[in-house]
Amino acid sequence: MGRTHRIVDWNPEDVVAWEAGNKKIARRNLLCMMASDHVAFSIWALWSVMVLFMPQSVYGFSPADKLLLGATATLSGACLRIPYTLGIATFGGRTWTTFSALVLLIPTVGTIVLLANPGLPLWAYLICAALTGCGGANYAASMANVNAFYPQRLKGWALGVSAGIGNLGVAIVQVVGLVVLAIAGNRQPYWVCAVYLVLLAVVAIAAALLMDNLEHGIEVTTMRSVMGVPDTWVLALLYVGAFGTFIGFSFAFGQVLQVNFVEGGQSAAQASLHAAEFAFIGPLLGSLARIYGGRLADRFGGSRVTLAVFIGMIGATGALAGVSTHDDHTPGPTTTATIVSYIVCLIVLFVLAGLGKGSVFKMIPAVIEARSHTQGFSEPERRHWSRNMSGALLGFAAATGAFGGVGIDLVLRQSYQSTGSETAAFWVFLALYCVAALVTWWMYVRRPFAVWPVTAAGIGQRSASLSAPGDAGGLAQPAVAGRIDP
Repeated sequence: MGRTHRIVDWNPEDVVAWEAGNKKIARRNLLCMMASDHVAFSIWALWSVMVLFMPQSVYGFSPADKLLLGATATLSGACLRIPYTLGIATFGGRTWTTFSALVLLIPTVGTIVLLANPGLPLWAYLICAALTGCGGANYAASMANVNAFYPQRLKGWALGVSAGIGNLGVAIVQVVGLVVLAIAGNRQPYWVCAVYLVLLAVVAIAAALLMDNLEHGIEVTTMRSVMGVPDTWVLALLYVGAFGTFIGFSFAFGQVLQVNFVEGGQSAAQASLHAAEFAFIGPLLGSLARIYGGRLADRFGGSRVTLAVFIGMIGATGALAGVSTHDDHTPGPTTTATIVSYIVCLIVLFVLAGLGKGSVFKMIPAVIEARSHTQGFSEPERRHWSRNMSGALLGFAAATGAFGGVGIDLVLRQSYQSTGSETAAFWVFLALYCVAALVTWWMYVRRPFAVWPVTAAGIGQRSASLSAPGDAGGLAQPAVAGRIDP
């Protein structure tokens, strides 16, 4: 008799059960989710590669139009993330992961059809780009599922590894595009899609055979309740700064480089190839940094790592704005030194954003775990509340973070349309990172503040101060709960 693939009673905090075999179950599901998320991320970022195969002379789309394709895919992924988080909680990881992989076959085939028929209106491409957003929504669902499988002491590592490998899909699809551009030129994009049609089938079969459906109880009421937690909106803002930067520039990096290579005197084909040679590096390093961001947060506290990240992003973006401003006021084509400066600064920004994604995601379950000790629940009820609420908040933060990517692409698009340059956009991003750094310091790094207990309905009410001596990352707890640094 085969496995039922359904888990009803799961307590990852039970160390004895964990060591007796539960960790193997969690690891098996984690590996399948990582593979599925990796391929899904590649499909989400598919149009960041396809635009390099779309010379304006053939398809008639300007750089602003191509940035709109990326913004549409990002927006769709953001809007679908909360429904996907609820979907995986309702139907289980095995069922939902299999379904979500098969759904992505539709936009992948649609991309082949569209690129084989130049001259079609922009709206057809926008619809297809919106459908690839299902791949981005898969990320929030998998994060909620990983959160449910792993104990508090391992969440930073598990979430970091899962998200890091998933995010690598952005870089890998760009590597595949680079290989195709180098071998077949900028008129054979179909090979990129063909590779991913095969991979989607493989991960769907693997999910059906190897994963389990874990009941972890995120419902619409839980989503509504988590919005009553004051920290929800603060953490979502921080994730907008980190993940929004990563995914927004993942879609735009190649376009920014291609525009600058063309301005430097290269042909469209040369600019596409040279942009692809560098475009994957930022997402690759940012994805790997995501893993280490979780580890650093486990060691030093997510709040401190997050603050350091935003300070670094302020420096990198300030340098970008300075280089771009200098280029705008320098007559003649874009110089090699300017292009190199763009590449270096953007790659640094990718790495910092990756670290920030890991540190903010570590903060989320830690903050909710601390809040759970103020609710007056029994221990089983407290664990259940903490797991459900942290899963819901992970999904909500992932959704709002993706909206940050939409903002990145739309601000860049408006900057190009208004001034013909990306300089204005860089100054806007610099101001936003300053706000994020200030909020992080004020809410979580300075001396601990009073805890806001949350009722079952999710309505925050200020309690007496529970602050403890020393710095607990801005989140103090009752002594019986121990110290959890977000």
